[in-house]
Amino acid sequence: MSVTITALEAENVKRIKAVEITPAPTGLTLVGGNNNQGKTSVLDALAWALGGDKFRPAAAARDGAITPPHLKVTLSNGIVVERRGKNSTLTVTDPTGRRAGQQLLNEFVEVLALDLPRFMDASDRDKADTLLKIIGVGEQLAVLDQRIKALYDKRTAVGQIAQQKKSYAEEMLSYPEAPAEPVSALELIQQQQEILLRNAENQRQRDRLAEVTHAKHRYADELQRLDERIEALQAQRRELQASYDAAVVAEESSTKTVAELRDESTAALEESIRNVEDTNRKVRANLDKARAEDDAAEMAAQYSNLTDQINEARRKRTALLDGADLPLPGLGVEDGCLTYHGKRWRDMSGSDQLRVATAIVRRLNPNCGFVLLDKLEQMDLATLAEFGRWLEAEGLQAIATRVSTGGECQIIIEDGRVKEDTAACDTVLQAPADTPAWKKGAF
Repeated sequence: MSVTITALEAENVKRIKAVEITPAPTGLTLVGGNNNQGKTSVLDALAWALGGDKFRPAAAARDGAITPPHLKVTLSNGIVVERRGKNSTLTVTDPTGRRAGQQLLNEFVEVLALDLPRFMDASDRDKADTLLKIIGVGEQLAVLDQRIKALYDKRTAVGQIAQQKKSYAEEMLSYPEAPAEPVSALELIQQQQEILLRNAENQRQRDRLAEVTHAKHRYADELQRLDERIEALQAQRRELQASYDAAVVAEESSTKTVAELRDESTAALEESIRNVEDTNRKVRANLDKARAEDDAAEMAAQYSNLTDQINEARRKRTALLDGADLPLPGLGVEDGCLTYHGKRWRDMSGSDQLRVATAIVRRLNPNCGFVLLDKLEQMDLATLAEFGRWLEAEGLQAIATRVSTGGECQIIIEDGRVKEDTAACDTVLQAPADTPAWKKGAF
């Protein structure tokens, strides 16, 4: 059973002259009053009584007091804590007979419950570390967070490189009409020489034809002259006739061969030779663009793979927190910072901040069932009521101060004393009907 504060009696502590308070066992008990009347002194007295000398105010004694400070706090487990005398000697009376002293109080009094602003003013990371310490997954979560950060940083770098390579590839020139491989000028020249040799052979055949044709004409001319001398030159004519016949056969053969010849053009090769450097430049440009596109695709694939790894690490991280015994549903840790329903501390409402802080502090020491809260005047009545209802539902006790003398305050401090005519709450926040208005109050 969590321990709560049943009663406080204080004299001559800071601004307190003489105060006796009986807070509600659960919910929110508001101590109100104007400035410099002793409201905060009530909380300081409770913290000093229960927390020991490290909570002793720098100027503990009330100015002008004749007698030294006296504190008496009664707890719900029956223990009575008292500080009195010039040295504020501590006396702890335990009805069960257990050892008495500050060490006993430390078993069920959580330091942060006496000094909640210490938690609320801590850095986001310190708040997160406190929560992780409570649920026992701090080391595992830190490993996952480090892995997620490393993967995220790597993915960011890969994504930037991939985008750069993609942009570079898109800006590069390409030539669809160029061949896939660089062209060899030597091979083109060799092809040209082979064609020139074949063409030379064709020309030789043409020259041969011209020679044969010329011989035929010459022989014909001689035959004409010899015909005039036919009788005398019969023998010579037969020889010439034979030569003529042979020339005719050779002419027919050559004519047939020449008719079938087709000269090959070297114009294309000559054009290729002239353009070989430009062609190879285009081929190299196409190859460079293809490599750049391949590099960009590879980096994009790496980026996608890293995204999958990050999502898996986040899934494990979520599962780790989902399986933890959290002090308050909706609590979490993102990027090393405490969150509540996805919101970081600075984005939470005042009520949510108090709820989160109170729940975490309570889990630090489940035996401690109370917290002390100073300066709640920044909270509106609806927020106060909401926070009070949550405290009651959780079985927690909160004693808080507020610069106000309105009906939301169950106890009014005036000039170091409890104002005797403090009215019962009759507006938004009401105390139980059977509770004296100046003593008790719960929201």
